[in-house]
Amino acid sequence: MAEDQRILKKATTREDDEAITLMSQSRGNKTFIEISGIPEYLIGPSDVLEINSHIGDQVTSTMVTVNSRGKISYSFIDDLEVNGLAPSQLDELITEKMSAFIKNPRIDVLVKEFNSKSVTVLGEVASLRTTAAGGYAGSGRIFLKGKTTLMDLIAKAGGYTVDADIKNVTLIRQGKKYAINLYDILEKGDDSRNVILDDGDVVDVPELPVFGERVLVLGEVKSQGIYSLKDARDLLGAISLAGSITSLAKEENTLIVRGYGTQENGPLVMMSDVKAMLRKADMAQNIELQDGDLVYVPRILIGDINEWISHMTPMLDFLLYPQRITGEYFFGDLINSSNK
Repeated sequence: MAEDQRILKKATTREDDEAITLMSQSRGNKTFIEISGIPEYLIGPSDVLEINSHIGDQVTSTMVTVNSRGKISYSFIDDLEVNGLAPSQLDELITEKMSAFIKNPRIDVLVKEFNSKSVTVLGEVASLRTTAAGGYAGSGRIFLKGKTTLMDLIAKAGGYTVDADIKNVTLIRQGKKYAINLYDILEKGDDSRNVILDDGDVVDVPELPVFGERVLVLGEVKSQGIYSLKDARDLLGAISLAGSITSLAKEENTLIVRGYGTQENGPLVMMSDVKAMLRKADMAQNIELQDGDLVYVPRILIGDINEWISHMTPMLDFLLYPQRITGEYFFGDLINSSNK
């Protein structure tokens, strides 16, 4: 029975991983559609549109609100169905309809207020731990303005807090839950985890367990994240908690960074040959860890420690001090800042 449960769990995890990958590659859902390779928002009830009509050098702008039935009235046109149309598609439709009344009409459609599509974010994000502002309510409801990824949403919510367990973020879509490790997106640049959100999604960023003293394990391990120091007293223990190393790891070049962000002269960086520790039982490589240590298992050999620290600084600052530096770096830069 136990073996059957393990097989079922592996199968379920594999199916979830495949589903998450498909969601990250979406080229259209209830919120957006790609037209000629460009993502466009899909209009819905309560959205506010600006329709511009050009006659010579003169431009007449009209603001219209999409009613609860997904229709608008404009100029000579009554009860025009616009629900589910992209602005460029509505532009073409109004142009066609207005041709019956005006010779060669020139129409532009813009969405001024995005009120029909939203997701809910819960838990340890800054917008729920500070005064609500910038378009997101205290409830965590965030309106979508088109194609929006999970990391886009975290940015709109002001970033995650220092107490966030970003290793265990949950996406809930149509009642089904998917577990996502944000470290894989941030540190490994794994875009297959960075799902494209849809109307009605819920994203839950849970609080870290009460660890007290902690260590952070990053890089080529199976489950990056923050772990309790009492369970990871040494390097071997930390790597074991993180599910061991991956096949891409250069484990002989594993780094332990101590005092990052707290020492005036920079952190202490130690190197351990984990390959020798695991394969030759060289326990001299099993460095004892301290509170706040960062264990990093690289994908490529690291020759210059100072250059590595400089290269990793934006990502490490964001991971370790998210609220302090929110907005200082762009997500795209962070996602691509390592493993180049």
